Amino acid sequence: MDNGGDDDPAPPATIGCHKYVDRNQRPTLDPIIRGMSVVRRKSFVQEFVQSKGAPQIFILVFLVVLGYGSTTGMVPAIMSDRYARLNHGYVNDTTCAEHEITEKPQACLEGSADAQNAAAMEQFTENAITFVTSSLIGSFSDEYGRKPFLIAAIMLTLLSPLSLCLVQIIPELSPLWYYSACSTSGFVNWIAVSLSVLADIMPPEWRASSFGILLAGIYFGFAMAPQLARILGHLQVSILALVSIMMALITAICFLPETLPRDVAYQVKRARKAKNHSILSSASNQQLLLWKLGKPLRDLSIINRSHLFRVLSLLAFFSSMVSSADQTILIYYIEERLGFRDSDVAYMFLITGTLGMLAQSLVLKWLVDVIGDRYVIMTSFALGMVSNFLYGMADCKSTIFISAAVAAFVHMAFPAISAIKANNVEESEQGRIQGALYSLKALGAAVGPLLLRCVDHFTKNIALFGPGTMFVVASGLYAVAVFYAWDLPDTGVSTKKRNNNETVSYHDDEEASEAATFASEDATLCTRSEEIFTPIETTTLLGGQN
Repeated sequence: MDNGGDDDPAPPATIGCHKYVDRNQRPTLDPIIRGMSVVRRKSFVQEFVQSKGAPQIFILVFLVVLGYGSTTGMVPAIMSDRYARLNHGYVNDTTCAEHEITEKPQACLEGSADAQNAAAMEQFTENAITFVTSSLIGSFSDEYGRKPFLIAAIMLTLLSPLSLCLVQIIPELSPLWYYSACSTSGFVNWIAVSLSVLADIMPPEWRASSFGILLAGIYFGFAMAPQLARILGHLQVSILALVSIMMALITAICFLPETLPRDVAYQVKRARKAKNHSILSSASNQQLLLWKLGKPLRDLSIINRSHLFRVLSLLAFFSSMVSSADQTILIYYIEERLGFRDSDVAYMFLITGTLGMLAQSLVLKWLVDVIGDRYVIMTSFALGMVSNFLYGMADCKSTIFISAAVAAFVHMAFPAISAIKANNVEESEQGRIQGALYSLKALGAAVGPLLLRCVDHFTKNIALFGPGTMFVVASGLYAVAVFYAWDLPDTGVSTKKRNNNETVSYHDDEEASEAATFASEDATLCTRSEEIFTPIETTTLLGGQN
């Protein structure tokens, strides 16, 4: 029975950043950073700019977000108008977006409700797919490399602006074509793969900051992209978005290097083959099928490895419920209830994007150094409570702008969560842990918009908060996230010494015990596969904080 694919060449004595030595020899640390042949530099900026892969990822992410963000503000207006015409008999020459808020026809209001429901269902479908596939894709990228999956993700992202162009060109085309195209991007999440790329090339103490820089690129794209809708028509912006994402695809194919070290890929493949052989050597065809079908759940099980991972997963879940609902429903809500136009949406994105870029590139690193990951996460979620409560109470545009400014600092939590998880797994599990984290985020993102739409359905006529009740409920979900964040350990409460005075941080005795168990299992797998070399890794858990 074939249990692992093609035969692998024997690893050389030195591959990438790892120096391989005989098991009987004393390990010596290699100063070269993981597989990129770059000597450790003194500053984060130098490390990020001069590393092979990080600048390309930043440019690639900016181009993708420039394309995606330029259409985000105008999609609600386009789809609401199309649903009003197809489903509710709206026939005026003027679009629904051109009516004043107090003069909107009932058909336009009903079309907006249809568009919000379709957007919520699209998010549910996309994130349900991501929940199933993300950890699996992450595991595969640990073995076969990051670049192929990143290229596939961008190709799927291209379908969204393409379908948006077709919806505007063909008046009879249903918006469901656009929402269906958007949902296909859930098969491969480009952000999760991008985070794995940075985890490959950045040292542990700078991972949170590098993840923040990645999100800063996203915010920069969101700050700039909606301004295009103020000077160009909807169709022209859609075509520009398509071109921008095509440029990102060219960047990934032609300029992005493969960042997964060969030794890590070799180690993962040998371990998989050994494990498959031990389990499947006597398995029946039915057992073999069940084993293959169960792989996504086995890959996802990494989030249950320890108490720390379970808490971080809950944080990712609850925060994703709210952030996804905000991204999906907020623009529809403010256009319908507060009369936002393209220029207002562009101004809101400019505020959020500019402040978010500053938060991720400057404030995040400073806060992590001063107060640590735990309090950064708690502070971010507390600001999420404030921003969503203000959304729910808003009765004018200025309140929305203030809320957007506060919301720009909420996403500082995600780089901290991602870095903690990345720094608490082996280098051969970077793709798997980022994929599993995104699976949990996808589950929250799938449930969040539908939950808030249900809340809106039952509470929109209540006198106290009215239609804004759903955002008040979202504020309560952030309060739950703050509660769970309080249960996070302070960084480096308990430590365990490794070779050459390297420090591995555990938050309690359970964490250290579980880490020793997994290390023992990994050693057993290596023995089964008759591996005679040992990679020496230089990972400091929890970002190297003391």
